[in-house]
Amino acid sequence: MIIRPAREEEAEAVCAIANWVIRDTLATFNTVEKTPEQVRDQITASDGAYLVAEQNGEILGHAYFFPFRSGPGYRFTAEHTIHLLPAGQGQGAGRKLMQALEEKAKAAQIHVLIASVSSANPAAIGFHAALGYAETARMPELGCKNGRWLDTVFMQKILTPGIPAPDNPGKDA
Repeated sequence: MIIRPAREEEAEAVCAIANWVIRDTLATFNTVEKTPEQVRDQITASDGAYLVAEQNGEILGHAYFFPFRSGPGYRFTAEHTIHLLPAGQGQGAGRKLMQALEEKAKAAQIHVLIASVSSANPAAIGFHAALGYAETARMPELGCKNGRWLDTVFMQKILTPGIPAPDNPGKDA
């Protein structure tokens, strides 16, 4: 299993994974499939922080982070997405992707990573807990998909504990 930055020419393979999750699972509340162009733009904009898990030349999963909220006070907080095809599950790919993503986030001066997890995905809740993410909020019926109201479970991990906060994040960022 190789964990590495995604390449633009892999946008279609990565897009297929994202669209499988959108179409066939309750892991995301999104119902609009992505285009390869959208994924290519995300890969390009990530500056090497859009990662894939590859085995035997096949992309089995991807992970990336993005701003949690706008505004300078949130500069050091990011939310992440991780998706694995069934063929990539149970082999350590998710753990390896998250470890590499956390290192990329630290290098980008991210202090906290947020996971926004569907309550219909208890495996993802357990996965994040095993990686040190703590449940910080459960918001009932925040999303709707396939005729069901679904809760969102927010989990977070402080990547750089003990680091003092900057005096003015708007000017220090």
